[in-house]
Amino acid sequence: MTDPSHHRLRPWTTLSGARILRRHPGVRQPDQLTRGERAADVIRNGMGSWAFVVVALSFLAVWMVVNGSSGFDPYPFILLNLVLSCLAALQGAILLIAGKRSDQISSELAVNDFDTDEAALRQLAELRHAVADLEVLLRRSLGDESDIAEPNS
Repeated sequence: MTDPSHHRLRPWTTLSGARILRRHPGVRQPDQLTRGERAADVIRNGMGSWAFVVVALSFLAVWMVVNGSSGFDPYPFILLNLVLSCLAALQGAILLIAGKRSDQISSELAVNDFDTDEAALRQLAELRHAVADLEVLLRRSLGDESDIAEPNS
């Protein structure tokens, strides 16, 4: 699973060519998150990695080798089955929490995008009115409306 926090910092190149990082205005920053939200991000990133898969498979292999025919949990590994069932139940809940967090980030980004689009539409409308006003002034100053080419619509 990809980390939604990649939306938080975006590279930006200045005119001089220097690269700086700027924060995305639509996503709350780490210091604005609750402890639970930060924990959900960290745990989701850990459980969704190849390192977790390798460690889990290694743990299972060691458990089975150590407890093969004798040991505190011999085959069919009833204790291991109980531990894995509990882990799966907890993972399900943690992944739901992390999914909720991802949805929240997507929602914050969508609200920011909508606000940005609305502001751009307002600015475009203002520009259209200003261009229309300039066209009227230009026609009046030249006095002859036929000399001015009509804009392509």
